[in-house]
Amino acid sequence: MKNLFTLLLTGLASITMMAEVSVSDKTVLLKLYAATDGANWNTKWDLSSPISTWYGVGLEGDKVVSINLSDNNLVGEIPSEIVNLIDLKKLDLHKNGISGVIPSALEKLKELVVLNLSFNRLTGTIPSSIGEMNNLVDLELYMNRLSGELPAQIGNLKHLETLAVFNNELEGQIPSSLYEVKTLKVLLLNSNNLDGKLSTSVINLKNLENLSLFENKMDGQVPFELEKLNNLKEMNISYNQFSGLISRRLASLDTLNMTMLNNEGVAVLLDVAMDLERTIVSEE
Repeated sequence: MKNLFTLLLTGLASITMMAEVSVSDKTVLLKLYAATDGANWNTKWDLSSPISTWYGVGLEGDKVVSINLSDNNLVGEIPSEIVNLIDLKKLDLHKNGISGVIPSALEKLKELVVLNLSFNRLTGTIPSSIGEMNNLVDLELYMNRLSGELPAQIGNLKHLETLAVFNNELEGQIPSSLYEVKTLKVLLLNSNNLDGKLSTSVINLKNLENLSLFENKMDGQVPFELEKLNNLKEMNISYNQFSGLISRRLASLDTLNMTMLNNEGVAVLLDVAMDLERTIVSEE
């Protein structure tokens, strides 16, 4: 009897392992394959084989939980149906030839932890619905052609550790809500058209390790609150129009030693405080 029970358990386990992906998830994968010219991917899917063998697809039971097709020659647009993979935890399409816009109904992907659409040809704006992806830790959209402003809803991502949107065409100011994402470790906003000031609220980002605002149009006093970010190891805020006095420590942290552009567009170095011990009070 015991042997029969063991045999039944083994059989059930085998059936579970062989369980086919749900029809709805499979339909989305096929849409993705067709929409991004799957026949010419570097590593193709054998559509006649079980989905568990398909390159870059991760499964839990009959659900698709991860897609990693980075640097795989995907060309075309992300199908809107991708948001129907509601169990998806990771979507990585880095370094492909994907064009079009980011699907707007991203709020359906509640389980997503990693979203990497960087190094593609995406246009349009960053959907505000990103702010409803409550489990997001890593958001990388850099090196595309995204425009418009950073949505204020990004401030709702209370687990976000990496925000990398550099080398796009983003404009406007850094939303005040972003300074409330206290989990942030990496904030890369360089090489855009951002303007306005860097808020003194940057002091809230206690876990920040890497800050890059290089090559934007930001101005005003460099906030002295940056001094108090003890975890900050890398920083580049040069080639903006920041002004005022800075400390030696901040100047040494900055990759280009605080090289700014003046009103005539000429590169100048900010003045460095000689007395490192004195207390400096922000003008704001």
